Amino acid sequence: MSAEDTTRPVIAITMGDASGIGPEIIMKALARPEVQALCRPLVVGDAARLREAGAIVRTGLDVAALATPAEARFAPGRVDCIDLGLIPPGHPFGQLSPLSGEAAYRYIERATRLVEAGDADAICTAPLSKEALHAAGHKYPGHTELLAHLTGTPEVSMMLVAPKLRVIHVTTHIGLLDAIRRIEPGLVERVIARGHATLVKAGIAAPRIGVCGINPHAGENGLFGQGEEEEKIIPAVQACQARGWRVDGPLPADTLFFRAARGDFDLVVAMYHDQGHAPVKVMGLEAGVNITVGLPVIRTSVDHGTAFDIAGQGIADDGSLVEALKQAAELAPRRGRAAA
Repeated sequence: MSAEDTTRPVIAITMGDASGIGPEIIMKALARPEVQALCRPLVVGDAARLREAGAIVRTGLDVAALATPAEARFAPGRVDCIDLGLIPPGHPFGQLSPLSGEAAYRYIERATRLVEAGDADAICTAPLSKEALHAAGHKYPGHTELLAHLTGTPEVSMMLVAPKLRVIHVTTHIGLLDAIRRIEPGLVERVIARGHATLVKAGIAAPRIGVCGINPHAGENGLFGQGEEEEKIIPAVQACQARGWRVDGPLPADTLFFRAARGDFDLVVAMYHDQGHAPVKVMGLEAGVNITVGLPVIRTSVDHGTAFDIAGQGIADDGSLVEALKQAAELAPRRGRAAA
């Protein structure tokens, strides 16, 4: 491999749920010259399924089945795939399958080990089905929690990035009442700190961070709720301000996202799943990216699901995957130079 090649990071792309749109959007994205120019993609999945998806979307790419990363050539017109051989011929698209759930788990597991071994620089994940994952016996709420388990990381955060908007979540895949009970000043402060560190690493020296309240109008000075803002959020904001960080809140969520989208803030801290997810998906579902913050490995993902209703039809949009690959390439350490 040439020295010039080593300036592009190796991104391990997991195939996700083989019954969903993951194989199709991977083949579409890897046919784009701009993707090949920014990274060296190494798919972790099933070569036969990728070939089937390639025929559906008509990319004309060859798929090479590899046993080890050392066999990868990263050549134009070729998709290098660490082939786990888990999906049988004729496996249906668009149907929930424990087999696909087990395979999705295995792809993530292998990709994690590749990064830990230094054979890849970052992970980019195609969508999996939580229901299929559970049906296969892997009781994780999603990629974020699964990756935390595989890497032995006690606490991570989900950051969503869309055009003009970045959002990090204090809680994610739990019920609303459970989320409110879980929120406490230490957790809020740690999430703000992870978001701050991520933006500084990305080149924003003094990020402006807006923190959502829990209740309507951020409690309206005690008018709404039972003092959650004062008890759970304000101490964390004050602690971050004491570090010299530009943190403001708690602020009413209904106006904070508008202000962030127009440029007043570099990052919004959302208290629970739908508070943060809904605005991002309105801003740009096709271009949204999910970044897991706090892991020892870089991981980005599409910000959409398996889309079983259109899987196997060749019409899935690969825009979110392309953006996720761009983010992974920007965040990953380069082998040919010192990491940023």
